[in-house]
Amino acid sequence: MKDLSRRDFLKLAGLASGALAMSRFSPKFLRRQSGKPNVIVFVFDAMSARNLSLYGYKRNTTPNLQRFAERANVYHNHHSSGNFTTPGTASLLTGTYPWTHRAFDVAGLVDRNLTGQNIFTAFDSGYHRLAFSQNLLPNYFFGQFARDIETILPVSSFCRIEQSMGETFARDLPAANRAFDNFLFQDFATPASLVFGLADRILLRSREARTTDADYPRGLPRAGDQPLFFHLAEVFDGVERVIRELDSDRPHLAYLHLWAPHAPYKPTKDFDAIFQDGYRGVKKPDHRFGDHKEFYKLLGRRQNYDEFIANVDAEFGRLIDSLEASGTLENTHVVITSDHGELFERGVDGHVTELLYEPLTHVPLVISSPGQQERRDIYSPTNSVDVLPTLLNLTQHPVPDWTDGVLLPGLGGVEDMERSQFTVEAKTNAAYAPLTKATVAMIKGNYKLIYYTGYEAEDSFELYDLANDYEELEDLYPAQPSFSNALKDELLEKLDSVNAKYRKP
Repeated sequence: MKDLSRRDFLKLAGLASGALAMSRFSPKFLRRQSGKPNVIVFVFDAMSARNLSLYGYKRNTTPNLQRFAERANVYHNHHSSGNFTTPGTASLLTGTYPWTHRAFDVAGLVDRNLTGQNIFTAFDSGYHRLAFSQNLLPNYFFGQFARDIETILPVSSFCRIEQSMGETFARDLPAANRAFDNFLFQDFATPASLVFGLADRILLRSREARTTDADYPRGLPRAGDQPLFFHLAEVFDGVERVIRELDSDRPHLAYLHLWAPHAPYKPTKDFDAIFQDGYRGVKKPDHRFGDHKEFYKLLGRRQNYDEFIANVDAEFGRLIDSLEASGTLENTHVVITSDHGELFERGVDGHVTELLYEPLTHVPLVISSPGQQERRDIYSPTNSVDVLPTLLNLTQHPVPDWTDGVLLPGLGGVEDMERSQFTVEAKTNAAYAPLTKATVAMIKGNYKLIYYTGYEAEDSFELYDLANDYEELEDLYPAQPSFSNALKDELLEKLDSVNAKYRKP
């Protein structure tokens, strides 16, 4: 593995600037001649398909993504296999469901026996494999897969303010980030090191107070509770430089996980308050597993979220236009997706929840292939586990038998409305034990069955017809016993199968 420090990256960017400037006027300057296509995967953290105008949302949040989609496959019924970063990202990287990869909890890891089964290893050394995430959690997976990743960019790349102590130990960035930034010096919680943790926090607050930016009336965006503050335009400019520098005689796989539009939602002044339109959506009753947040507060949070999505979309449009002008996209498969969505209903704000409603699990998937000139809309159910086998097939790599996914319709696969696909939430369940405290959703055709187990004295189910009940308001489970029981039996049989390995003799 080659670790590229932030300082080394900036030096590299400076040395390459002349060549990059030339490439802007010569689109073929950086084009590969081998004929093998590049692959770029953009993962926009916490981007729900339900809040994108691309998928019919009332607010015009994604005009640039819609423009890009005019030459891409657009998947309308695509779901993440998890409702937060760890399981959702692990499924993208491994092509397996959470009950296979076992990355359940917030900072969980892929089963060590399965670390050789991932997208970077499957692409082999014929590709230059690069990984970058502004979120620490995917970086833990990069550490597990490091032997098959040539370049891992530090989490602090492209930041205005960064105080990541873990990056001092460059030989094992993921472990160092976990030990220092997530444990000894963690922010917004009592750090394990009271003395050094307090000093670190005071220094960070001082640096934050001294950094002002008129473009950001709510303050600079921050990567959650990590000591990383960034400017959206600079992140996208940095990503563009990285992509263009990789475009050489060797094909590449670039996996790029960007923090935005994840909370905190802090758009620039051009997008702040652009959706003061009175839109309220549907008021839904609080769920018994919800946090009982007030509806009017959730409306405000959703508005901020929509504004941040629009801001991200504008930067994405600028990036794609630049890459197209340089010729970089002429031989590149571009994937746009997310690890999970966000929820602003039923008393819940965000995605730290046991719930698996559509705003949390329905995520975008848009894939543009070299030479594609028209839009294709696909409505059959698909899942994040399908991305890995599809990309391998598109680049003429063998599809391994360990993946839980199938080829996406329109890209080697066929539409199958009766296929069952799953989402799992089990952050409080032991990683190497049967799933006994979890929420599992199964989508089959237009129907979605949600199973809650281990939270209450009795297990419970909910059933929704997504085709006729977009907002998931009418629970059909008690009203259609025969149909409900057939789906219930299938889901429980699947769980029994995956749990068998972890039951004590």
